[in-house]
Amino acid sequence: MTATSPAEVSRPAAPEEPVVLDVRGLWKVFGPRAERVPGSALAELSRAELKERAGCVAAVRDATFGVRQGEVFVVMGLSGSGKSTLVRCLTRLVEPTAGEVLLDGQDIRKAGDKELREIRRHRFAMVFQHFGLLPHRRVLDNIAYGLEIRGAAKQARYARATEMLDLVGLSGYGGSYPDELSGGMQQRVGLARALAVDPEVLFFDEPFSALDPLIRRDMQQEVIRLHNEVGKTMIFITHDLDEALKLGDRIMVMRDGAIVQIGTPDQVVGAPADDYVRDFVSEVDRAAVLTLRWIMRPPRDDDPQDGPELGPDVVIKDAARTVLRADRPVRVVAGGELLGVVTGAEILEVIAE
Repeated sequence: MTATSPAEVSRPAAPEEPVVLDVRGLWKVFGPRAERVPGSALAELSRAELKERAGCVAAVRDATFGVRQGEVFVVMGLSGSGKSTLVRCLTRLVEPTAGEVLLDGQDIRKAGDKELREIRRHRFAMVFQHFGLLPHRRVLDNIAYGLEIRGAAKQARYARATEMLDLVGLSGYGGSYPDELSGGMQQRVGLARALAVDPEVLFFDEPFSALDPLIRRDMQQEVIRLHNEVGKTMIFITHDLDEALKLGDRIMVMRDGAIVQIGTPDQVVGAPADDYVRDFVSEVDRAAVLTLRWIMRPPRDDDPQDGPELGPDVVIKDAARTVLRADRPVRVVAGGELLGVVTGAEILEVIAE
């Protein structure tokens, strides 16, 4: 395949959405005198060395990243990588040891109890792995629960709950109880409950890992559909690479509490930051993730200039039919500018891998 550096394949410059959640130097250390670890020589120790020397475990290590308005930001890693602890720190379900969590510029770590409750009620919502539905309440009551806690009038909260019930495809199930629903349907109720409060940021903590594969796939499609319809900022925690690639606008890979790489799906697959990420993505169908930007080559003087045109961000698998049928190089064009060309040779090299 044509060698391409990460700088060469970065997506074209475009106005970026503002950062909604800005995380700076975030630490969560468990153990005695945990606060002494960040900023000290102990912070440079490996997880095993820190445990041996100080009796502490750094579940999140100096995490710095920003989540943009309206994006699906996926945090991925193996068990023990720190991803679930991280999301709990962002909502202060677990208190961070050090660092800042800025929501629209406001440091959540400095919020008092009353202010934090208001943030959780009005600006954050979470979808859990194990649904967390109230078994003695009907589906509609479960969906309306967050609005009830907020103090919304009964008529208004049930009207909103009914709207969300329809949105997640459960019309007619409002009078059922959770144990009368399948696992996938229960998770839809949890999703409707989170959306009902119209949060600014929606957190998903491995919500589909307990579901059967077919139901899990359906729920992933449901998240994509809902994101396209309501445009919420979503932070999605998963250990499943296929899920991360399918859902994420950007993916953050964690290992031993530290951030290893942040990038778009094609950047993570096409330019893994180290051997850990490279092993993670080794079985991925690259043609289904990488775009023409990754395989295009500079045009040569003898290349015909009247071939078909495709955009640089067309996925290789989607472009394969056009490229392989063309009797001349396909021109990769953006904004009227010729960026490069692609021929069957470049397509087949990716497929052969």
